[in-house]
Amino acid sequence: MNSDIVDLRSFYSTPLGRLAEQSISMALSSVWAGLPNERLVGLGYTLPWLDRFGSDAERVFAFMPATQGAVVWPANGPSSTALVFDEELPLVDSSVDRVLLVHSLEHAESPRETLKEIWRVLSPAGRIVIVVPNRRGMWARFEHTPFGTGRPFSSGQLNELLREANFTVSAWSDALHFPPSRRKWMMKFDHLFERAGRRLWPIFAGAIVVEAQKRVYQGIPVAQRASRRVFVPVLSPTGASRGFPALRRGDAEHGG
Repeated sequence: MNSDIVDLRSFYSTPLGRLAEQSISMALSSVWAGLPNERLVGLGYTLPWLDRFGSDAERVFAFMPATQGAVVWPANGPSSTALVFDEELPLVDSSVDRVLLVHSLEHAESPRETLKEIWRVLSPAGRIVIVVPNRRGMWARFEHTPFGTGRPFSSGQLNELLREANFTVSAWSDALHFPPSRRKWMMKFDHLFERAGRRLWPIFAGAIVVEAQKRVYQGIPVAQRASRRVFVPVLSPTGASRGFPALRRGDAEHGG
């Protein structure tokens, strides 16, 4: 089950969604190191954090998977949004410095291929920052939030996946230690739950945050990968008979 762009925007406009955004922002701050003249790309639904962490970047792009849908961003000025296929990003090799993934990897058709494509577009010193639902957390068990959809990960699974895609993990963090309750009286205690959860039960956090660096010293096999996607033009003619061979003149004359 994929999260739709409308559902994502609606969730983050609710009181529970705003608390989730603040918790994730706090976790990202602990792993987010400043990069001069940074070229930043967000993949998935990253708009709340691109506004916060991309203000000092040289260039910022919001890439949204085709299965999710897209909205115009930013609200003012030229749009920096692109609807993409996450295994074929519209970027040249080594063209960006950091890629942020939120509500992306858990919905990817092939997380390994997605990470390999991100490896391709990152600069030699590039970094990837990933936010995914925690398999052991409560948030992955309730479908009224976006963290209850898609494929949750454990830290061990995520670490192994990054290693296979030639990334080296440099920092871990966690977020969403409070229960995903929409009751107002419960949300009043979110700060208490967050502080206690970071100390007492970080293994049960609702989301895992990891930063990894591109590994360039290990050789990787070069192979041409054919896309599994078939893009059909909207105005393509139907009923064309291109697959039939032309009749030979002799056959036409003799009715054969």
